[in-house]
Amino acid sequence: MELMVIESPPECPRYMGRSYSDYNSDRCGEFPLAGSPSASAGGASTLRCLLVSSAADYSDEVVRGLISDLDSPSVESQRRAVMELRHLAKHSPENRFRIARAGAVAPLVSLLSHPDPQLQEHGVTAILNLSLCDENKGPIAAAGAVRHLVRILRCGTPAARENAACAILRLAQLDDLGAAIGRSGAIPPLVALLEIGSSRGKKDAATALFALLAAKENKARAVEAGVVRPLLDLMADPESGMVDKAAYVLHRVLSGPEGQASAVDEGGVPVLVEMVEVGSQRQKEVAMLSLLEICEESAAYRKMVVREGAIPPLVALSQSSSRKTKDKAEALIELLRQPTTPGINRPKAME
Repeated sequence: MELMVIESPPECPRYMGRSYSDYNSDRCGEFPLAGSPSASAGGASTLRCLLVSSAADYSDEVVRGLISDLDSPSVESQRRAVMELRHLAKHSPENRFRIARAGAVAPLVSLLSHPDPQLQEHGVTAILNLSLCDENKGPIAAAGAVRHLVRILRCGTPAARENAACAILRLAQLDDLGAAIGRSGAIPPLVALLEIGSSRGKKDAATALFALLAAKENKARAVEAGVVRPLLDLMADPESGMVDKAAYVLHRVLSGPEGQASAVDEGGVPVLVEMVEVGSQRQKEVAMLSLLEICEESAAYRKMVVREGAIPPLVALSQSSSRKTKDKAEALIELLRQPTTPGINRPKAME
């Protein structure tokens, strides 16, 4: 049987075909907040920043000067320099590459551990903007950015934490780096951001977690960090604006036995059955696939799903869906109609 593949949740950059900054120029705090130290750096420097950012023919000498100012003993000079570099990198792919090539990555990464929280915030946003150029992701990781981003996730400003989550998402797209990011301790603070962050922070955390969960070993880490409960809460709350994202992340968690057990223990079966019954078409499909993950290897879980009344909405889904969805729904229905039969051999759902 051909298996359905869920690749990316809604609004994930790869899914949408655009980067975070290109998708929404305000989502990563690209401009300083009113009243913050960075916003009051001075009208002249702000004007200069905007002029440099909009100039088509800025010189490499200007960029090198800004990079040099990142190591200045003056916090004010550092702040002006990092603000200008982050704006230069905001919209222009060419600028992102040129800034990194000129040597900005290492001093920007060093700012991530600066005691000034506003410098940290500007530094992480500059790193995020540079990471939108694929060629820059390797150098950023090699400069040791991951451990600093994880620390900012734990104790940075709210905007810095959100942008750190976005930057981790970008770095997690490098081959084999997702598992290393998980080992660095990124998952618990991402789960915390998912649980208590702002609406934007929750979305950033969910998308970063989805990317990290592509690495098998990170699934157990996420379950241990308590990811299932906030995901189910978001799925059960249409006002959160997070139903789809949370459902996609949960489906990836459920590909491991720890995730399946946690979802059942946390009351996930009723949430998933209700989603199959009353959710959007996309939600019905991902909920059905999640139930299939839960039911394939456990007769006890199948009994629970049957008791929740899953069969009628699954039958309705199988009659109003694509061929792939129909096949999966029918496979699940067949399992549920034999809930006590041991040793049923079914193809394991793949991610």
